[in-house]
Amino acid sequence: MKEERKKRITQLAIWTWTWVATLALATFGPEFIWTADSPLTSVSIILNFLNGALMIWANRNLYNHYDELERKIHLEAMALTLGVAVIVGLTYSLLDQKNIIQSDAEIGVLVGIIGITYGVAMGINTKRYS
Repeated sequence: MKEERKKRITQLAIWTWTWVATLALATFGPEFIWTADSPLTSVSIILNFLNGALMIWANRNLYNHYDELERKIHLEAMALTLGVAVIVGLTYSLLDQKNIIQSDAEIGVLVGIIGITYGVAMGINTKRYS
């Protein structure tokens, strides 16, 4: 059982880091390695998308290996994170559209909020159910 979990975690880690690498390539390749209008830009974006899909598959594969309590902890954290992402994301976008905030709404800010929300919710749920 432990070996199977370790294998699934390793697979998720590989696909996650591969996705991060292809995201960096798609982001910085057109700026520093090739010209933006190169076909390599489209190829790198498609490659990143495919790696992202495989990362999701690996994540689902790991979650399907969890017991009922682990699933409950993660499901509650994901539900809270989804709600926060939608509410904060749309509010943030609306503030930008109506020029209430000085800067443009950046997706990186929302990704950071999502990560923090999920991490805090996981910590609280783990402590609550342990």
